[in-house]
Amino acid sequence: MSAKGPETATAELEARAVAILQTERALFESRRPLAAAVHAAAGPGFFDGVPQHWMLDWPTPFPPVIEAATGVTLTDIDGNRITDLCLGDTGAMFGHGPEPVLRALAGAGTRGLTTMLPSSDAPAVGRLLAERFGLPRWQLAATASDANRFAIRIARAVTGRARLLVFDGCYHGAVDDTLVDLVDGRTVSRRNLLGQVRDPGDLTVSIPFNDEDALAAALAKGDVACVLAEPVMTNCGMILPDPGFHATLRRLTREAGTLLLIDETHTISSGPGGYTRLHGLEPDLMVMGKPIGGGIPVSVWGMTEAVSDRLRAVRSRQSGHGHSGIGTTLSGSAIQLACLRACLEEVMTDEAYRLMNARADRIEAGFKAAIAENGLGWTVSRVGARLEIVFSPRPVRNAREAREAASDTLEQALHLSMLNLGYLLTPFHNMVLVSPALSAGQADGLVEAFGTVLARMTGREGA
Repeated sequence: MSAKGPETATAELEARAVAILQTERALFESRRPLAAAVHAAAGPGFFDGVPQHWMLDWPTPFPPVIEAATGVTLTDIDGNRITDLCLGDTGAMFGHGPEPVLRALAGAGTRGLTTMLPSSDAPAVGRLLAERFGLPRWQLAATASDANRFAIRIARAVTGRARLLVFDGCYHGAVDDTLVDLVDGRTVSRRNLLGQVRDPGDLTVSIPFNDEDALAAALAKGDVACVLAEPVMTNCGMILPDPGFHATLRRLTREAGTLLLIDETHTISSGPGGYTRLHGLEPDLMVMGKPIGGGIPVSVWGMTEAVSDRLRAVRSRQSGHGHSGIGTTLSGSAIQLACLRACLEEVMTDEAYRLMNARADRIEAGFKAAIAENGLGWTVSRVGARLEIVFSPRPVRNAREAREAASDTLEQALHLSMLNLGYLLTPFHNMVLVSPALSAGQADGLVEAFGTVLARMTGREGA
């Protein structure tokens, strides 16, 4: 296949993938009669039969119905056991139900699940966040989407500017300002948005990742409150920063009086202090969500002392204690603080990351060997314990290249085949997230399954 042109090779792969999908869908259904009955049941209930409509985005006839989740093992109501490499799209990065978090959950209720007052864990959690992530001032929210919203509001409040800059292909949760794409040089609303009544492009500018010239031009206007960026883009394939890009991003934002907001929600897979601490980034604001509380609804956002001082100055000019638009009454709760403390002290440890990276090393090497053995022009990108299979012979540098490399047909066939072999990947792209709960045997089994699927897709099965 490598001797043929890329378009021909992809077309042949996709033709095989279509046939594979038919077989795999039938196999999936045959193993899940109880789940099929759940989804076929009529009557009032959830819209389209699921608590969130995107639960139907898996490449399956219907989603499995999960009965239990422990470590990296999911068990569905039909008794199928699945090794989880999706992990709630990072929410359960350290495994489902870490013991310290379960203990924290059991004890937190006696302090009031929500009181609008700090619990006795608050001082320790604040100190742990500052020590681990390097920023001195922190606040809590329920989700990374909320944390990003609040951090953006702070940036606008302290700079007096309205405009936001993001990178094409970004994902920062359900923040309206970030749901944009770059099309023919224009920032436009992302397709498929529901109920969008204002064009986010009015106040948001999107530019290609790794494009220093576009960044300099956008910031030169002097109207950008903050740049919101993942240090490695992880929702459009995986796009790694060019050497020196982050240094240029920090220099240009400072020169323009623009704040830098780093979203570490996915790149926390890099190490105990995230990509920011590992690579010495110097953001003004930082957001983390999903895994930092062991999977419960909690996120954190932090700021430098300089931003904190400017925020106090803004607040001092306000009258009374009116609603600021920041925070919800379920944020900062005793249960959030208890789980945060358990995670930071006992779950997100150096040893956990050592195990994650050791398993990820094993998987990365195995994936690359299987790709080469099957003559495929694909790459494996990685940020710590998070890996992406990219249908491109070289790492992609921006969202345009990532979109050109993508294939829904290949992705669906890969995911469903892997699921039927007992391994769950993230449904929206080819992400594999490695938990410290994943054993060496499970890592090897994943690699073996991946090789089996690639042999089928390339016609080498049994050769």
